[in-house]
Amino acid sequence: MTPYDVIIIGGGPAGLTAGLYAARAKMSGLLLEGSTTVSQITVTDMIENYPGVPDVTGFELVNRFKEQAGRFGLETKTESVQSLERVHSGNTPLWRVTTERDIYEALTVIVGTGAEWRHLGVPGEEEMVGRGVSYCATCDGPFYRNRDVVVVGGGDTAVQEAIFLTKFAKKVTIVHRRDRLRAAGVLEDRAAANDKIEFAWNNVVEEIEGDTGVTGVRVRNVNEETVTRTIPAEGVFIFIGLVPLTDIVRGVAKVDDSGYLITDSEMRTSEPGLFAAGDCIRKLFRQVITACGDGATAAHAAELYVDELKGQSYGEWHGGTRT
Repeated sequence: MTPYDVIIIGGGPAGLTAGLYAARAKMSGLLLEGSTTVSQITVTDMIENYPGVPDVTGFELVNRFKEQAGRFGLETKTESVQSLERVHSGNTPLWRVTTERDIYEALTVIVGTGAEWRHLGVPGEEEMVGRGVSYCATCDGPFYRNRDVVVVGGGDTAVQEAIFLTKFAKKVTIVHRRDRLRAAGVLEDRAAANDKIEFAWNNVVEEIEGDTGVTGVRVRNVNEETVTRTIPAEGVFIFIGLVPLTDIVRGVAKVDDSGYLITDSEMRTSEPGLFAAGDCIRKLFRQVITACGDGATAAHAAELYVDELKGQSYGEWHGGTRT
């Protein structure tokens, strides 16, 4: 079996952009989109800061990415990767990717597995998932028409999703452990001007209360440790950061203390031929546009690596005929 030039793991903005650039460069490539994971972009209600494409849903934007990459012939399969390892074919170094269905080999791999929402880890959270606890306002917001809900977090996503929830909820209370938001100024202004949004400043969640469904959120004031109260609510939406989905590369390439893959400016990891892009890497800013930039850079770097590798050993494993 002839190995691919590149295998891309992940079907979010980073992976799809890498796939687009690889396909346009005439690299033989395969994109593996997880069968059980969902890119964060697809559950984002509205993206208004992607240049040239204002006011588009995340689902619509990622579908545009897929269609564009497909027009250049990118092969895509819906399979979850189980393992990644370095192997050799003669003197040619390869990467072997094992999924639940098959085994693939490639000269390079681009990891674009993204990240998932961090959990609070408080009593009641796991028990109430699907019964009032959610990590996706777009998915579950319509279930809370004329009800009180709580949003936990103070970043861009938390505030943006809180604003979205006001389309349905009677009241949205943002619980934030500080006395000011971390979100962009324009989002902060919109939230402050929205009559349906209230703030629980300097508070952290102690417990999510309820039996068959959420009835409230018990919070503690960080400035007055003994002061707790319950905020009545039937829904809790949690947006407190991300956890990188890098289990398949831990022990293969270097990650930081938080589990993010460490790359250089060309998206190269610590291992030759292994690149990474998007929310799974250590970086300053996690946005759709930065993920796309990462993906484009990773694909170009992989192309240069493949060209160099083929120049050294192509004849050995392809009969000396370059196509």
